[in-house]
Amino acid sequence: MNRVLTWLNLFGVFALAVLCAIQWRAHSRLNLRIVDLQRTRAVQAERIDDQDKRLKIAAADLDDLRDRLERAGVALRDAESKLATSIADRERLLVQRNQLKKTLDEYVAALAERDAALKKANEEIAKLGADRDEVVAHFNELAQKYNGVVKDLNEARAKFPYSR
Repeated sequence: MNRVLTWLNLFGVFALAVLCAIQWRAHSRLNLRIVDLQRTRAVQAERIDDQDKRLKIAAADLDDLRDRLERAGVALRDAESKLATSIADRERLLVQRNQLKKTLDEYVAALAERDAALKKANEEIAKLGADRDEVVAHFNELAQKYNGVVKDLNEARAKFPYSR
């Protein structure tokens, strides 16, 4: 029985060695897997940190963008109100311009009528001046004849002092 026990012991030791080898191999694989997973975890943690940093930067950029958009919206509303005011002013000025054009056209027409009336009045004045000159010449001629007649009468009276 001793012998059987020795063989049995040898077989047990051999089985234990095989079992240890199998377990060592399994643990070795698990250990390699753990090391690989730790590396992967470290890489993933680094990526997560990078992504967190990028997300913080993106959030800051987004907040900045929102702020700029809000300011741009305010500026746009201001510009739109100024544009509306400018358009209203432009329309008002266009109406005034059209009224001024109409008034200017009426004024030009009135000036043309006045110029025509002045021209006609100048022509009438020139005609009246010519008529007056003719009348004055005729009057001067009559005055000369009258003066001649008076002179003749005075000469005749001087010759005949008692004829009156």
